[in-house]
Amino acid sequence: MASQARGAALLPLLVLLAFGLVFGAASLGVSPPALDDHPGQLYRLWHVVTHGPAPWAWNDGWWTGYPELQFYPPAFAYAGALLHAGTLGALSVPAAYHVLLWLAYLAPGVTAWIALAPRLASGWLALPGAFVALTLSLWPALASGVEGGIHVGMVPARLAWSALPLLAAALLPWGHSGAFPARAFVPLTAGIVLTHPAHLPAAVTLVVLVALTAPGRLTRIVQALRWLVAAALITSFWTVPLLARLADTRALAWGTLTPSAVGEVVRSHPLVIALVVLALVAIVVARSAAGRVLAWWPWAIAVVVAVDALALEPLGARWLPADRVMDSFWLTLVLAAGLGAGRLLERLPGRRAIVTPALGIGAALVAAVLSLAGDGTLAVWAKPGAWPSYPPTERGLRLPALWAALRTAPAGRVLFVRSGVPLVYGRDWWRPHTHITALTPLRAGRAIVNGTFTHPSPVAALVYRGGTQGGAITELVERLDGRSLFGQPLDSLDATTFNAYVRRLGVSVVVALDEDGPALRALADNPVFASRRMEPPFIVWTGPPISVPQPVGSGRWQVALTTETEGWVSAMLAYYPLWRAAAGGQTLPTRRGSAGELELLLPAGRSLVELSYGPGAIEWTGLALTALGLVVWLGANWRRPSSVAS
Repeated sequence: MASQARGAALLPLLVLLAFGLVFGAASLGVSPPALDDHPGQLYRLWHVVTHGPAPWAWNDGWWTGYPELQFYPPAFAYAGALLHAGTLGALSVPAAYHVLLWLAYLAPGVTAWIALAPRLASGWLALPGAFVALTLSLWPALASGVEGGIHVGMVPARLAWSALPLLAAALLPWGHSGAFPARAFVPLTAGIVLTHPAHLPAAVTLVVLVALTAPGRLTRIVQALRWLVAAALITSFWTVPLLARLADTRALAWGTLTPSAVGEVVRSHPLVIALVVLALVAIVVARSAAGRVLAWWPWAIAVVVAVDALALEPLGARWLPADRVMDSFWLTLVLAAGLGAGRLLERLPGRRAIVTPALGIGAALVAAVLSLAGDGTLAVWAKPGAWPSYPPTERGLRLPALWAALRTAPAGRVLFVRSGVPLVYGRDWWRPHTHITALTPLRAGRAIVNGTFTHPSPVAALVYRGGTQGGAITELVERLDGRSLFGQPLDSLDATTFNAYVRRLGVSVVVALDEDGPALRALADNPVFASRRMEPPFIVWTGPPISVPQPVGSGRWQVALTTETEGWVSAMLAYYPLWRAAAGGQTLPTRRGSAGELELLLPAGRSLVELSYGPGAIEWTGLALTALGLVVWLGANWRRPSSVAS
């Protein structure tokens, strides 16, 4: 009987999953998508498999090198690599990525249901809120929705977003008990930071709300602070070097959140008005402290977002962009609205066991119908052809031919004039496209510059705007594709300027789309890149071979450099403080060059330079603090398994 009751209680969740599986089968299928950011995200997973989990591990395939996961949350790539390794390779790297993509799609609906169901009289009444959480898109206002998080490929943002309802489910009971749920809270909070830290303000806001609405507020705040510190310590292996080395990256902050932008979302998506009304109703009808926390959570986050947008960003603090923090508001608004809707459905007269499922399903259908009044409010069906998978995209763009040509091209890096390749005809920068050329280092064995999504590398800033100066990258690279390079319009970039840039970046091959050829003045009669080859839809220009640093062992590279007089010479490798250089047994002075590259002070003549790369004191400190945090958390759970934070 008990098992039957549990099965009946889970039936609403199974209905939700059935819808999710139908939508996923029609959109995601069994092969990784190639649209937009997906190839680059897949490359990051390959990076962990190839170079190991250290966040500072050097990715030599993009942007003349970069510590790829030191400045991008690493947890998603770690999870994919663990799936691949844990199955002993039975799940290939692309298959592991695809499994995580399915998980990221389904997770917000499941976790929203887990958070709402205990607060309502039936799991069926939690179904409308969970359905909206699963299908919410609101593109481009919401980066973690189905469109942004799954279709476009910002998968880590959606995974961290889906952890917020789980955090609520763990923390809300603390409001009427003395035991802080450290077992769940610490790994969930650390996981959010390591997956996508833009959702951390929502997690901290939730902790504060629960503490303030429960008896013994001061004691509870102290408890929460202790475990927030423990979670922060666990993330230190990533966060300590990240914060210490901010000068070696550029914030990505291309979105601007303004009151008019929020107003436009409301006007474009009438369902949002219904969510706001239901969330306000939740404040009135909430019966318990836990319900009141859920009802007030979105409005507390709204205050945090306003402070970020109106105070912090104008001062230059762009590392947690307000438009990304706003993602958390949308999910918590759905949770509050789901609570309000469930409470109203509970009050309907004559509600019986047969009627309740119909109410829950009916309310979800009403949400789906209301969403039709907007464009892309909810993702309730997959448009045919809108989810291109990898194999047909590769064939359609004739990429095997391009990669074969690049394998035999002169030694050196490949510069892609564009970040991606459009998939439909047109001139709009937002039209469907793919950054599939990001996989060139894997498919052709050639390191690339550009050819991937908007990136925080200083060298990327050089390619986007012609300089490596500080300041956030505030323009999506797609807006530059086919229009400008190195901060200059394609039709005014001259050969001399172009050659000076690419020489410092170690570029021997240039790839452009055939439609960009007429505008590329820099490559018309360029004596350095005199050889031109057509590989439709691409044009390939080749120049003389360039000797760029080559790996010769773990953390070791070699490059032969020549200078006529003693002076500073570009190593044609991105600068990073962990690089050390020597020649003839003598340590060489290093510095950051004007193109963001590593420069060495060399004597006159030809030198075989030995480069070494490995963690420094900051990286070891971060690892030590992580170990300390794990000991604290595990020790507390071991000593007091029933009340870890009393």
